[in-house]
Amino acid sequence: MLTSFASPQGGAQCPSGGGAGTEMRRTRKTINQINVVPYIDVMLVLLVIFMVTAPLINPGSIDLPSVGSKLTVPAAPMQATLQANGTWVLEDKQAGTPEIRVSLDELVARVKAKQARIPDQPVVIAARGDARYSEVIKALDQLQLSGVQKVGLLAQPTGR
Repeated sequence: MLTSFASPQGGAQCPSGGGAGTEMRRTRKTINQINVVPYIDVMLVLLVIFMVTAPLINPGSIDLPSVGSKLTVPAAPMQATLQANGTWVLEDKQAGTPEIRVSLDELVARVKAKQARIPDQPVVIAARGDARYSEVIKALDQLQLSGVQKVGLLAQPTGR
């Protein structure tokens, strides 16, 4: 039950000392703390999700080298360069032979013979800046059709 007090003006006054006609209000105290309960709920849901899905994931296998194995030095690549006039120059950097002018068919035959002896022999194809790109594509196609493995393109930065 709400009790009112008589005021000198004749109206009812609330016990807190407010003016006539004011209602009784409860003052709110500010909270200086963060409610962490919703964050804990979200964290527990995520924990359950990870615990359920972790056994379902198949880990990949990684082949690590053994301690006793020695590293093999990769073979130096054979470099086939297309000149501006359309001729091919082959250089075997591993054997240390000088550059040899070859035709496209002879280039394919020499590379194939070298890879028959050394299966991991890489081959790079370079071209001068003013050479026709279609000739490089033709050489890549011929090498691929003849079964040559480890063929790449050699890009050299231009001087600035």
